Amino acid sequence: MTVKISHSPEVQQFFKEASGFQNDQGNTRMKTVTHRILSDAARIIEDLKITQDEFWKAVDYINRLGGRNEAGLLVAGLGLEHFLDLLEDAKDAEVGLTGGTPRTIEGPLYVAGAPIVEGEARMDDGSEDGVSTVMFLHGQVTGPDGKPLAGATVDLWHANTQGNYSYFDKSQTDYNLRRRIITDAEGRYRARSIVPSGYGCSPDGPTQEMLNQLGRHGQRPAHIHFFISAPGHRHLTTQINLSGDKYLWDDFAYATRDGLIGDIHFNDDPEAAHARGVEGRFAEVEFDFQLQQAPAPTAEQRSRRPRALQEA
Repeated sequence: MTVKISHSPEVQQFFKEASGFQNDQGNTRMKTVTHRILSDAARIIEDLKITQDEFWKAVDYINRLGGRNEAGLLVAGLGLEHFLDLLEDAKDAEVGLTGGTPRTIEGPLYVAGAPIVEGEARMDDGSEDGVSTVMFLHGQVTGPDGKPLAGATVDLWHANTQGNYSYFDKSQTDYNLRRRIITDAEGRYRARSIVPSGYGCSPDGPTQEMLNQLGRHGQRPAHIHFFISAPGHRHLTTQINLSGDKYLWDDFAYATRDGLIGDIHFNDDPEAAHARGVEGRFAEVEFDFQLQQAPAPTAEQRSRRPRALQEA
């Protein structure tokens, strides 16, 4: 026998009480969202016949997920962060906003306040010299008309050769592989860095635990994150996944999109290396960005998502 009570007047009234609708305090928006969550959760419990053991195991999982600070990782791995991008794309299409470099997920590892440099930056602290491959990254930022945007901010960050990010990896120096570059008069940015490695979810963490239950891996290809902004233009959150990586089109976080592949070219010519001021093999990546006009001043700003440290 299947017992369902979630739609009964008594239970619906109970959920309204639990959501705070019987008082005039608190936040109306939060009450509405909470009521929807409670109602939908009750339907899931009924429709899928969730047992008490399964319910409390889920509660324990949420506790462990928060304890490991992996909620941001899980929403990427389950495709919810990518869904937000798809939703924004659909909203843009509905009002005729097209063109420009595609958006994609931010991920959970941005840190505000990276050093600001004009035109060109060295991003690495030299700690992986002899282990890493030097990477020269450069490109141009333009507006929707294709004209260069001088004074745009290219805020970029990526992992080291172990797939780890500074701040979260305490063995790295502050802001290693993180910079904000102000484009020159021709809208160009240039960075000397190192070729990043992809990474995988911690094998003993709750995100990988969930992915295991789904029969999925938790690997990401080598990639570079970007925030691109300029006055009067829409803020762009995006990243490029580097060509040739095993997981290029099998990114567990669903960040790879057409138009966001960074072609990486390796050079073993000693004369070319000498001309670049390096020794041995080096790599080069060129990637240009095109911004849209901001339909409103608020579009010039990135989302208010909570991030490490304070917003700069």
